Amino acid sequence: MKNVGTSTAAAAEPGQAAQPGTHGDGRTRHTVARLLLEQGPITAAAVAEELGLSPTAVRRHLDVLVAEGEAYTRESSPRSRRGRGRPAKLFLLTEVGRARFGHAYDDLAVAALRFIAEHDGEQAVREFAERRMAALVANHREALAAADSPSKRAEALADALTREGYAASTRSVGSGEQLCQHHCPVAHVAADFPQLCEAETAAFAEVLGIHVQRLATIANGDSVCTTHVPTTRFADPDPNTAPIPDGGEPV
Repeated sequence: MKNVGTSTAAAAEPGQAAQPGTHGDGRTRHTVARLLLEQGPITAAAVAEELGLSPTAVRRHLDVLVAEGEAYTRESSPRSRRGRGRPAKLFLLTEVGRARFGHAYDDLAVAALRFIAEHDGEQAVREFAERRMAALVANHREALAAADSPSKRAEALADALTREGYAASTRSVGSGEQLCQHHCPVAHVAADFPQLCEAETAAFAEVLGIHVQRLATIANGDSVCTTHVPTTRFADPDPNTAPIPDGGEPV
């Protein structure tokens, strides 16, 4: 990510922010958020002075950041107060706000897995992927075991995945359920290491007790990760006879 200084971005709109809804308005808000990242905790007055914007415009942007969960406030400490007035309100970014500036986690994960593959072989990467999924599934085995039908077990798995950040849901189709994951936290890493997707599919089959088929993945460029879960048989099925459709339809 190219690092653009706050003063350069603010210079495009001296004295005040653009009207709400404009491209410049979004650019100014991003500049305000970056200053919170670099200098927070910081007061609204200090933000206005640093960026050369009006206090009213700065407060409007800060209010939006707080409302959207990207920033929060806290009172200044007694030692930093001047006079007997109300304590100054300090603004800081939340983790959601920090996320708008990106992370290097994906690059780090890819580099780590590439190192493992080069030094210990592809099988080591596969074992890592399997262990990762086993740990994720272990947290939800009790809820999955309590489901008393194939459809409910698929729904329970979707709920478990949603709690893990995958935004999952299910949809009934002719021969079973389609499990759809609308978000994948490791999609960029899985694009380089498909073992992550393969281990995930195997874990689904293991906890559901039936052969499943992956129809689409975000890592492969699809909009949704879709897995077909047959419900006509639910115990030690023969993969060659389990009814699997030719295509998947995202939920």
